[in-house]
Amino acid sequence: MSQRGVVELLIPARPEYLQLARAVVGEAAAADPSFDPERVADLRLAVSEAAANAIEAQVRSGMDERIRVRCDLADDQIEVEVTDRGSGFDPDEVAELPAVESPERLEHESGLGLPLMRRLADETSIQTSPDGTAVRLVVRFVTAGDDT
Repeated sequence: MSQRGVVELLIPARPEYLQLARAVVGEAAAADPSFDPERVADLRLAVSEAAANAIEAQVRSGMDERIRVRCDLADDQIEVEVTDRGSGFDPDEVAELPAVESPERLEHESGLGLPLMRRLADETSIQTSPDGTAVRLVVRFVTAGDDT
């Protein structure tokens, strides 16, 4: 896997900047026309969810620091890390969602972000501490000419 570049973005912890984070990461991925547009869309949504959670954590902690979105581009994958300075959380305490067809699913108005990220990304990892949280998302792309 060879590196193509790094894109890093610092955004204010305000919801109106979610579109910017989503657009920058999406455009960085879409710059390679061999990347599947559906996987780019998955990446955009996963990044949007991670950034929304980061913004919410910082607001809840009363912090006015920026959210960091770092995007490492490689030939066959993109790794995005979204970092906040909020109070952190235990990702193991986030319950799995009921199945889409389950009536209990309608009871979930929030808490969809982490399960959604786990389904959209090929790898999702979370490092959390009292100093903040880093969400790492990896989306692999099948490029033109690959048989996998």
